[in-house]
Amino acid sequence: MFKRKVYDALTEWKEKYSGNYAAMLEGARRVGKTTVAEEFARNNFRSYIKVDFANVEQEVLEAFDDIASLDVFFLRLQTATGVTLYPGESVIIFDEIQKAPRVRQAIKYLVADGRYSYIETGSLISIKKNVKDIVIPSEEHFIQVYPMDYEEFLWATGNDTYNVLRQLYQTNKPVGDSLNRKLMRDFRIYMAVGGMPQAVEAYVNGKNFEQIDKVKRTILKLYEEDFYKIDPSGRLSKMYNSIPNQLAANKKRYVISSATGKRMTNKDKEIFSELLDSKTVLISYNVTDPDVSLGATADDESYKVYLSDTGLFTTLLFNSVDKIHTKIYSKLLSDKLEANLGYLYENAAAQMIVASGNRLFYHTWKKDDDVHFYEVDFLIASNAKLVPMEIKSSNVNTHKSISAFFKKYSKKVYRQYLFSQKDVGHMEQLIYKPIYMLPFVLEELSGQ
Repeated sequence: MFKRKVYDALTEWKEKYSGNYAAMLEGARRVGKTTVAEEFARNNFRSYIKVDFANVEQEVLEAFDDIASLDVFFLRLQTATGVTLYPGESVIIFDEIQKAPRVRQAIKYLVADGRYSYIETGSLISIKKNVKDIVIPSEEHFIQVYPMDYEEFLWATGNDTYNVLRQLYQTNKPVGDSLNRKLMRDFRIYMAVGGMPQAVEAYVNGKNFEQIDKVKRTILKLYEEDFYKIDPSGRLSKMYNSIPNQLAANKKRYVISSATGKRMTNKDKEIFSELLDSKTVLISYNVTDPDVSLGATADDESYKVYLSDTGLFTTLLFNSVDKIHTKIYSKLLSDKLEANLGYLYENAAAQMIVASGNRLFYHTWKKDDDVHFYEVDFLIASNAKLVPMEIKSSNVNTHKSISAFFKKYSKKVYRQYLFSQKDVGHMEQLIYKPIYMLPFVLEELSGQ
């Protein structure tokens, strides 16, 4: 198993919260929830039972008929699985718990019983029709599981430069053209592969990018199947697939009707909320009046949508071809793609910001001509002030929006950053950083 940071979160749960809460690993499909749950159970408990509700044997499923009588339930579960449970030393994993809402409801009583610990994993677990007839237990300790971040990717690939990157960041000096080009190429490999463990495994095992892309397309196909199960009309799938095109069009907000090809209805809004619940996407809200409490003026009707994994974004971006060409990946890695791929880097930045524990916000406002708009890609709150961030693929000389933002809100701004492929630098108060340094900026802003 790859080293994952969520393992440390499970360790904290076991030490501090397992007596009163079940751990709920929440995230999109194929981000590694089950793998890390089993590895943790194997290393930290005397025994464990995993019940996969997506593929459960009838004998095991029947054990849950007597869940009201816990003594009988535990005996039947042990008999059906052939695993002995030890009070205080065993854990039961409920995998894909969203498929067994009644079992999820019983977590309250299982935790109160106190004999064993419990880990749940779930995808699409917030879908209303999955939980409408049950009482959601409050005895759940939620742990978000994201695709592998850049540090986890480097761990997996045996690249030990992450701490060196942190040290380079701390010097606050340019790293040099040659080294920066090498470090940017390393980061573009991460953008191409992404953080889905199966794709990373394919890369680590020496698969070429055509084979890696096939792995990612398989994951996208699974998502597609999930979406059609939730919404047979296909609108949910269209909403997901339109994300790269809407970002490429440089629109100031995501437009549902552009995805569906029809006028938006209340049903479309419901379907879109299910897309958000799937954890396959990230949403960034437009802030109408930027202040340190960013969520206070976030416009629920004006937002951008990103994919939760930039590797999947890269594949979906080129989904118009039946068979991906290695040439596309080679051009990405060598920074020779003809298109302006600022939105690809923007998606990578969104993924890093969310993985650091921050919500996503941006800001648009009209220019003096009252027709065109300025836009700051991301806003972070730090030190009781605002930190605007602009993301560029290459040209750092075009930064009118962030400069206009600083001029308008200078008293509210703590720092301002422009992230691109260029080396460390600055122009007056605007700080230039290569995008691979964004995680360290986020660490510093959060006081880590």
